[in-house]
Amino acid sequence: MAVALSTLVEEANRYLNCARIQDYCPNGLQVEGRPQVMRIVSGVTASQALLDAAVDAQADLILVHHGYFWKGEDPCVTGMKQRRLKTLLKHDISLLAYHLPLDLHPEVGNNVQLARELDITVEGPLDPENPRIVGLVGSLAEPMTARDFARRVQDVLGREPLLIEGSEMIRRVGWCTGGGQGYIDQAILAGVDLFISGEASEQTFHSAKENNISFVAAGHHATERYGVQALGEYLARHFALEHLFIDCPNPI
Repeated sequence: MAVALSTLVEEANRYLNCARIQDYCPNGLQVEGRPQVMRIVSGVTASQALLDAAVDAQADLILVHHGYFWKGEDPCVTGMKQRRLKTLLKHDISLLAYHLPLDLHPEVGNNVQLARELDITVEGPLDPENPRIVGLVGSLAEPMTARDFARRVQDVLGREPLLIEGSEMIRRVGWCTGGGQGYIDQAILAGVDLFISGEASEQTFHSAKENNISFVAAGHHATERYGVQALGEYLARHFALEHLFIDCPNPI
């Protein structure tokens, strides 16, 4: 069964409440392809590897978390950007991208989905006074050591995380997927025992050590694989479409 591209985009925008969220890139339809959609391919980033895999899978639409046209980037369509756009246009494939709306969503959002994968009970936002901070806080069903929690992360995400040990036992957790390591200060104020993000910065080590909390950097790509899959499944169910998630390996 096919659905009109415009209808699918309208529903995705509505579901993610895009109109109310300020971002660093355009959310929604970034490249327009054929007017009817039957097969969605989802992935974390609209890399050339994902585009090529979607072409092989005969996708009508590619759904991603990291799309194109970021604030401050060179607008010229040359080099890598030219090759990527040429692939989409040549094969008449649409690109649908959602950044912060997909981080924030209470059902399919990256942060909520990561909590489900790691068996963390969500309690609320990392900073209730600042809705721009997309992180969350929650608790574990049973206390565990930081090393045991890091092993859980490794088992679930399939990669060894960076661990900075602080608090001996972990009960309360804060997290922000992707490049959210800068929110460790908010996590400290929230009184968590451990903070999780995708990436780490040099100063993250000192913040964790000097405030005696544990920190896990589990990978930008690895922590943001689940939201786009959940959104793809939602759209597939809603419109009775085919959906395939393609994970292009990324160690960062």
